[in-house]
Amino acid sequence: MSIETAKKSSVLFVCVHNAGRSQMAAAFLTTLSNGAIEVRSAGSQPADKVNPAAVEAMAELGIDMSAEIPKVLTTEAVKESDVVITMGCGDTCPIFPGKRYEDWELEDPAGQGVAAVRPIRDEIKSRIEDLIASLTPAAK
Repeated sequence: MSIETAKKSSVLFVCVHNAGRSQMAAAFLTTLSNGAIEVRSAGSQPADKVNPAAVEAMAELGIDMSAEIPKVLTTEAVKESDVVITMGCGDTCPIFPGKRYEDWELEDPAGQGVAAVRPIRDEIKSRIEDLIASLTPAAK
């Protein structure tokens, strides 16, 4: 049985401004899953740009988020996702049956320098690795 015939799992990361935590999570999932998982991120009140400290912290690990743009959360994005993860920011999403919802309590990197963002980044990476393992049983 080919992996291509199976439907890709899809994950939506949600945070109010879609500028830090949700963008880092999306970048990690895209990179670490090697395209095996469809990735979205959005926020109810998107910022004008991604947090520069988050961009710098991810660049330290070789992940370029400089071209990312915060996006507005839509009901469609939630409907199209298998897993919806809020980032401990108090944002709420429409609830649809059959979806997996998680809330990751993470410190807000807004207004902080790269030194303060690194531990948040590292916590997100660890959670992403666990998420990949739960969505791709063949992953080692």
